[in-house]
Amino acid sequence: MTLLKSAASLLFAAVALAGCGVLVDGRADRREAVSEAAFPPEGKFLTVNGRRVHYVSAGTRGPNLILIHGASGNTRDFTFDFVDRVKDRYRVWVFDRPGLGYTDHISPAFEGATNTAAESPAQQAAFLKSAAYQLGVTRPVVLGHSYGGAVALAWALNHDPAALVTVSAASEPWPGGLGLLYGIAASPLGGAGIVPLITAFAPEDRVTDTIESVFAPQQAPKGYAQHLGPGLTLRRDSFRANARQVNSLRPHVVEMSKRYSGLTLPVEILHGTADDIVPIDIHSDVLVKQVPGAVLTRLDGVGHMPHHVAPEAVIAAIDRAAQRAGLR
Repeated sequence: MTLLKSAASLLFAAVALAGCGVLVDGRADRREAVSEAAFPPEGKFLTVNGRRVHYVSAGTRGPNLILIHGASGNTRDFTFDFVDRVKDRYRVWVFDRPGLGYTDHISPAFEGATNTAAESPAQQAAFLKSAAYQLGVTRPVVLGHSYGGAVALAWALNHDPAALVTVSAASEPWPGGLGLLYGIAASPLGGAGIVPLITAFAPEDRVTDTIESVFAPQQAPKGYAQHLGPGLTLRRDSFRANARQVNSLRPHVVEMSKRYSGLTLPVEILHGTADDIVPIDIHSDVLVKQVPGAVLTRLDGVGHMPHHVAPEAVIAAIDRAAQRAGLR
């Protein structure tokens, strides 16, 4: 999911206030501190190549299941209630992706307000695969939602998991752009000047409205926004990382899509027909034709968040993938 929409109405004000650097940075520092105190890390940490990885684990029996969140997200998207739905039959591992939540960037080369570099899906998959290997995770079912679906596909292309499940995945090149704010937030000027203003002044009601728009035409579950900790995404470094990753995604899926026909593992694809963030006709309707043996579950009338509004369908797909892989 993305919270960048919540900042669109701040753009004009941001430009007008751009000269008030000390005031803005001070307010941004305070808001980030409040967010981190209210929403501390849920899980544990390990180190990959000197960089910290935050993960949550649950369950003690069954196949390994890795859950990868989408844009603007963190582990809390899955720990809201989805982990509790599957932990009785799977050993569940949820990772914060690089630069988001409490996981570091893959390397210092991706840090800094004026930097425009972004971790690719392949780099993220390799990084998280290394973390999973340290934890003793073998033959996992890898599930990715939205942008996380691209990371999960990169994992499948490069690292031989047992099975793959994509949910509302960004898997294909799309026509047109992503909107002005993505480009601004990903740029050196926007990263240094505009993003701090958004962190400092984004109103909470706009963030809540954005969450609702991501769930549309359904409603966000009661308590979801309070659990997710949207202020974590509005932190300056996380906001920039998210914008850069999303803004640079298309060339990577162009190249990845050329290799989908070589996938031989069980692949289950789920997508809502009412998803207007990652439209099914551009992405999953195409993906299912590219991957031999892939199964597409079309969720009529469902928007971008099936794991919350149609969790039974997602769990059924995980179970099928595990069974097809011989894990059950």
